[in-house]
Amino acid sequence: MAPLRGKLSLDDYGELVDADEVDTVIVAFTDHYGRLHGKRFDAEFFRDEIYEAGTHGCDYLLTVDMEMEPVAGYEYANWEAGYGDFHMVPDLGTFRLAHWLPRTAIVLCDLVDDRTGELVPVAPRSILKRQLARAAERGYTAKAASELEYYLYEDSYRDAAASRYQGLTPLGWYIEDYHLLQGTREEHFNGAVRRHLNRSGIPVENSKGEWGRGQHEMNIRYAEILEMADRHTLMKLAMKDTAEQLGMSVTFMAKPDAAEAGSSSHLHLSLWEGDRNVFFGDGTFGPVRCSDQFRWFLAGWMRRVDDVMPFFAPTINSYKRYQDGSWAPTRIAWSYDNRTAGFRVVGHGQSLRIECRIPGADVNPYLAYAAVMAAGLEGIDEQVEPEAMFEGDVYGAAELPHVPRTLREATELFAASDFVAAAFGEDVQRHYAHFYRTEQAAYDNAVTDWERWRYFERI
Repeated sequence: MAPLRGKLSLDDYGELVDADEVDTVIVAFTDHYGRLHGKRFDAEFFRDEIYEAGTHGCDYLLTVDMEMEPVAGYEYANWEAGYGDFHMVPDLGTFRLAHWLPRTAIVLCDLVDDRTGELVPVAPRSILKRQLARAAERGYTAKAASELEYYLYEDSYRDAAASRYQGLTPLGWYIEDYHLLQGTREEHFNGAVRRHLNRSGIPVENSKGEWGRGQHEMNIRYAEILEMADRHTLMKLAMKDTAEQLGMSVTFMAKPDAAEAGSSSHLHLSLWEGDRNVFFGDGTFGPVRCSDQFRWFLAGWMRRVDDVMPFFAPTINSYKRYQDGSWAPTRIAWSYDNRTAGFRVVGHGQSLRIECRIPGADVNPYLAYAAVMAAGLEGIDEQVEPEAMFEGDVYGAAELPHVPRTLREATELFAASDFVAAAFGEDVQRHYAHFYRTEQAAYDNAVTDWERWRYFERI
């Protein structure tokens, strides 16, 4: 396969620097929320020093809240330990142009503990890499794709913040699912993003209008799962940067408006041995021609939704999306090509795959894909059999198990799960339970507009 346009080798990069076409390199990693943090380096200094040696960052960045305040109570890093550094080691397979920014390249990093030489265990990319190593021990790789939805607004981020995100003007003004005229009105943003991504080593399949007003979806080509998590993360950064440049705003909140559809990040996944999709086989399961591994992986994934739910739905807002009849799944069942099911099986032959519709657009892809792999591999190891395929409207099936309804419920299930402790390590379990409880506590202590509207005068 030819190298992707925009991906960079050291020779490619040197030519661009010598031609004065690149003068800045972003060196980045994600925090627990999935936000990218890092540094901008002079291009020549990056070539001379950072390309191979990497750089350092403060370990408090894996203990901060949304406001970048360090939170007490973490074992990994704290005031008592002095908040030292971790080593940011560039993964040169991610080195690419950041075409959406002038004269800029970007590389993603693994975080390494300088004392042990090992990956920082609580870093999101480390967590996914450990699950992929478990898959490799069994002879498997995985391919995946994220379908990411978002809302577009005419207001700039600064203006939106000044209004406390009230009264924003969506870019479309009626439901635009697949609607080309509405899409044309938003093409100055979506078209620019497609072109930027394609020129940054992130090949795009398509963009399309979604069900909400001003809501769109961007689909990038499937890839091996770590590469897809990287692409997902970079796509969000490219979209936010592009919106900033155009004086607009884009949000990946799971439910930015109670009156509108939520935004999802449907995850598609298949398991591979070499160039063969392991999910396809000579057996049948309902209407699906499949292998034993397909059934077992599906069953394991479904069985562990409750255990890993915060990795699929990480914020207070995530759970506002799970409403019957809303295009977001509310119950755990699988079906073939049925959008009311949390697990929608699609494709056939080499394209056979599982689509999980539970994650929202606010998901951290490294954590979500790590959860998928851990649950699915356990299903294969234990040869877990799934329930029979559900036919009909899953929303109306009250007998099916419901997804956790709040972050509080999901966090307590995660914190008590023997599966989570075994799959990710007790240190990771404690770290992320504390992270999600901190998020819950921030909400519990807040006074909201809803409360003022409901109680100010009439209580």
